[in-house]
Amino acid sequence: MDSIWSTTSSLRERSRLPGDRETQVAVIGGGMAGMLIAHTLQAAGLRVAVLEAGRIGSGQSQHTTAKVTAQHGMCYDRLIRKLGAQKARQYAQANLAACKALDDLITTRGIDCDWQRQNAYVYGDDPAALDREARAAALLGLPADRTDASALPFPAAGAVRFSDQAQFHPLKFLGALADGLTVYEQTPVLRVERDHLITPWGTVRADRIIFACHFPFVNIPGLYFARMYQERSYVLALEHTPPIEGMWISADGSGCSLRTWGTYLLLGGGHHRSGAHPGSSRYDWLRTQARTFFPNSQERAFWSAQDCMTPDGIPYIGRYAAGRPNWYVATGFNKWGMTSSMAAALILRDLLCSGTSPWAQVFDPGRFGTTALRGMASQSGQAAVHLARYFFQIPSETASQLSPGQGGILFYQGKKLGGYRDLDGSLYLVDLRCPHLGCQLEWNPDERSWDCPCHGSRFDARGQLLSGPAQEGIVHEE
Repeated sequence: MDSIWSTTSSLRERSRLPGDRETQVAVIGGGMAGMLIAHTLQAAGLRVAVLEAGRIGSGQSQHTTAKVTAQHGMCYDRLIRKLGAQKARQYAQANLAACKALDDLITTRGIDCDWQRQNAYVYGDDPAALDREARAAALLGLPADRTDASALPFPAAGAVRFSDQAQFHPLKFLGALADGLTVYEQTPVLRVERDHLITPWGTVRADRIIFACHFPFVNIPGLYFARMYQERSYVLALEHTPPIEGMWISADGSGCSLRTWGTYLLLGGGHHRSGAHPGSSRYDWLRTQARTFFPNSQERAFWSAQDCMTPDGIPYIGRYAAGRPNWYVATGFNKWGMTSSMAAALILRDLLCSGTSPWAQVFDPGRFGTTALRGMASQSGQAAVHLARYFFQIPSETASQLSPGQGGILFYQGKKLGGYRDLDGSLYLVDLRCPHLGCQLEWNPDERSWDCPCHGSRFDARGQLLSGPAQEGIVHEE
């Protein structure tokens, strides 16, 4: 289940941290956000080091569909109504600036990453809503207009078009961007204590620390676990499909997304909250769409992605928390990580170098006051209790009922555990409580993984940690 990006690129390995170090800025995370932030700050004259737990781009950056656009679904009419035109304009301008900055960077450095200008479209079946979105986006200075959806192989009432957006190969880009940066791979940050980052290989002292690690793993201060959830979505790479101009997403999120790369069509969709798999295979749903609308297509790859979602649909970019003035964060990109990563780099550069940014207000991580944060934490706890009760009502299975390749909840020697039987028949048992904050995990049959319904931590079938905010695995010890 490797993405088309990871099978068509090869990034050279970097060494792990060689011992204690000091730097002006330490960036946690070597994905698109961390690398762009590091590059932008280094270009501004700061000394920067990136600490990556695995390999560069080995997290969500290799699973993206890699669209670079200021069109983030049907968001601008909603932003104007909810936040007012001023903040909506900040959001629009930050993303327009991010698109331009990526274009300038790739063009100036001559980065070979399949950068291609494309129109972006959001299609739907509500003409009035599409009209409102097109008017709102144009009011904010975005290159938006109303158009039809005749390019699609299925019916839709129309679309909103953003002209002159872009798409690219994310790992080819990251490989070139990493050259000239100080990056330590295989260097997980275990703890952060004020201005010290503790890793297995040494300690890094930094004047400023930036969390660009997808989901912040420090719970307090910040409470990011209480004000974000994670969502999974799925992608097929198809060949032998008719050409489709542009990049397409559905207005309500229930349809398919489409973009091309060379001879491939990337068909995405089937999203659900992490740890709340609907039961029926999301890949099978996509394959049904492919057979219906592209009957001559052939599948070449399939993979899934996981995204941090915020309550208001706006990322958290800025100071981590009031009590940590030297900590910063970039997270909650709501499925638009390519553009939001560059926006984060520009905003954090301004904040670190001059103390202000013209777009900081709308992205401010502190925009929810103390009362609101307490309410979110309470709701998160109530949701966790509800989900735990629900999962405990699932009929348990016995180990003998698990077929090869199947996982599920079972009673084994008097204990309630997660079980997985591999294709050779061996049985692997795992604890069902996520080590992050104790929520009960759910089996994801599409990915053969154990996923947390509360905060999105993921573990492979044998209990090894795949992604946080959990920091350890769930292997059951007899």
